[in-house]
Amino acid sequence: MKRISILVLAASAAVAGTYAQNVTTPYSMYGYGILSDRATSMQRQMGSVGYAMNSGRQINVMNPASYASIDSLTFLFDIGADLTIMSQKEGAVKENATGGGLDYVTMQFPICKFMGASIGMLPYTSVGYAFGKDVTHGALQNQGSGGINLAYFGLSGKYAGFSLGFNVAYSFGNIINDYYTTPTTSGQTLTEHVMKVRDWDLVIGAQYTAALSRTERITVGATFTPKKSLHGDTWVTTQSWDPSALGTAPNAIDTVAYGKMKGNYETPMSLGAGFSYSHERNSRWMLEADVTFQQWSKAKYSPLYQIGNPDNMVFQGMKFNNRTRYALGGEFVPKIRGNYFQRMAYRAGAYYSNDYLNIQGNKLKEYGLTAGFGFNTPEGKTMINLGFEWKHRKGSPQPMITENYFNITLGINVNELWFWQRRIK
Repeated sequence: MKRISILVLAASAAVAGTYAQNVTTPYSMYGYGILSDRATSMQRQMGSVGYAMNSGRQINVMNPASYASIDSLTFLFDIGADLTIMSQKEGAVKENATGGGLDYVTMQFPICKFMGASIGMLPYTSVGYAFGKDVTHGALQNQGSGGINLAYFGLSGKYAGFSLGFNVAYSFGNIINDYYTTPTTSGQTLTEHVMKVRDWDLVIGAQYTAALSRTERITVGATFTPKKSLHGDTWVTTQSWDPSALGTAPNAIDTVAYGKMKGNYETPMSLGAGFSYSHERNSRWMLEADVTFQQWSKAKYSPLYQIGNPDNMVFQGMKFNNRTRYALGGEFVPKIRGNYFQRMAYRAGAYYSNDYLNIQGNKLKEYGLTAGFGFNTPEGKTMINLGFEWKHRKGSPQPMITENYFNITLGINVNELWFWQRRIK
């Protein structure tokens, strides 16, 4: 019953994860929104590293080659959520916002002694914003929601120190951008752009681990994601009504444009590489450095319809840059068989990223510091991961909107002994 309860919880959380959004930023109105790096709570505490991570104690979706490192008797289940507190500044105007929700659900289990597999759900992009301003003879308001989610299955095999793996994912979700125009005379008009994504995603990963001694080892890892055209439908509609007439239904919805996403919207070729060094004797510690490159400048993004009003920024003045991300992180356990605080995991990390968005000639940059703890439960294997992250985002050379984030992440990593048969006496 305990195992069935876990699976039911996983399924329920996966459904909820379809609608969970944790981003509240005007920058998410551009492109596909704010990108996720497919990191669990534990990895986010270390700057979201993971290409060279294969401990077997934690699930690592960033590199599917890691799945084969799981013990043949172990089942892992990891669920994570976060809370975001953000402050925004544009000139002399300051605003605060909060958000949060379910972040991911993952499971990992062995296939045989040399193979492991994983299934789960996690975000690919997130969209969430609402802001407006007064203009001559009226007011404008922008509002958006949605994002793209990934429901994946991964498989990995190993031989000697080498491991290879892949993730195949069903990517789905709706991205909705609304643009309201309210003249001072009368009436209100809504122009809505929708992208309905129904597609697939592939990540191929490799790792090699070499033992330097009985207590030391190094691991190198890499991932590859091919460039591909997105499948799905996209359309633009308009409607108008008189907000002063309570209970009055809007006029008929007019479809301005409709088309298929294939051939007009693409995701980029992506490469990731990492190097880690770990030491385990009386204490345990690990250090990893990662680099990510995504060739967004070659990815097509061709909206169906250019809205004529220059104040609308959803489609105008935006293009894609290549995205690069550098991350460094580590974990330290003072004493493997010590008291409770000595057996806790202490983690820290940092990262710097050039984002894929270029808004009217301004590149978007972000950097952050992370830290966290891994708390052991009384039975010793399941771990509660509590993390903290400070992130700074702004444009360059013009800062545009400057954002500072404080994120609190919580992950529960359940480590169960599922496949051991009790001996009957």
